[in-house]
Amino acid sequence: MTAHDDNDLWIRRFHPAPEADTRLVCLPHAGGSASFYFPVSRALSPGLEVLAVQYPGRQDRRTERCLDSIAELADAVAAALLPWTDKPLAFFGHSMGATLAFEVALRLEQRGIVASAVFASGRRAPSRDREEWVHLEDDAGLIREIGALGGSEAQVLQDEELLRTVLPAIRADYKAVETYRCQPGPPLSCPIYALVGDSDPKASIDEAQAWKRHTTGEFELRTYPGGHFYLIEQASSVIATIVEKMAETPTARR
Repeated sequence: MTAHDDNDLWIRRFHPAPEADTRLVCLPHAGGSASFYFPVSRALSPGLEVLAVQYPGRQDRRTERCLDSIAELADAVAAALLPWTDKPLAFFGHSMGATLAFEVALRLEQRGIVASAVFASGRRAPSRDREEWVHLEDDAGLIREIGALGGSEAQVLQDEELLRTVLPAIRADYKAVETYRCQPGPPLSCPIYALVGDSDPKASIDEAQAWKRHTTGEFELRTYPGGHFYLIEQASSVIATIVEKMAETPTARR
C-alpha cells in the first residue's frame, strides 16, 4: 500500500473518500488555487475522491517561488502524484490546468501509469497555438485581462493589497501557458473529454475539438452556455458530466 501524506504541499484532499475506486486530480487555471475545487470535491465525494493541486506562490504557498514553465510544473505534479497511484487517477483541468493535466498524464503514462480519463476544460488543444503575450504586460494590462475573463480571481481586483500579493503568481502562470508548445511524441491512450463554453474567447469550439488528435482512446466534445468561466454557472452540469463519463470509463491499466 502506498503511503499518502495529507500534509503534502502539492495535493489537497478536502473530502477523503477511502471507498472510492478512482481519484480525480483537479488542476486550477492561471492564477487559481486548489480551493477553487472545494465545491467540486464536496459534490463528488464519496463516489470520487478529489485531489486538488496547489501550485507554489499562492495561498499557503505564497512565499514559495512561482514556477513559470508548464514542463517544470508537470514534472513536479507528476512526482507529487506517484504516492497516490495505488488507485486509478483521472484528471480535470480548467484553462491552464487542462494543458497541465495533459502533460502530467503523459508523464505518468511514460511510467506505465495510464490515466482513466482527462477532462480538458476551457482550453484549446495542445497542438493549437496562439500568439499571446499577456505575461509581458504591465500590472494594469494583466489586471485588465483578469477582469475581462471574470472568474474567481476577478473579485480580488477590488482589494489592492490582495491584488499585489496574487499578481506575481498570475503573471507566472500566464508566462507558463503562453510560452508552452506541445512537443512531438505519442498521444495519450486514455479518453479525453473536452469541455468548453460556447462563447469562450480563449478557446473556440474548433480549437477544443482538436483535442481529439491527442489521444488514441475515446474522445468527446461537450459545449456549455457561457464564456471562459462557463463552469462556474454550469457547475452542476459539469459535475454530472464527470460522474457520467467516469461511470462509463473502465479503470486504468497500471
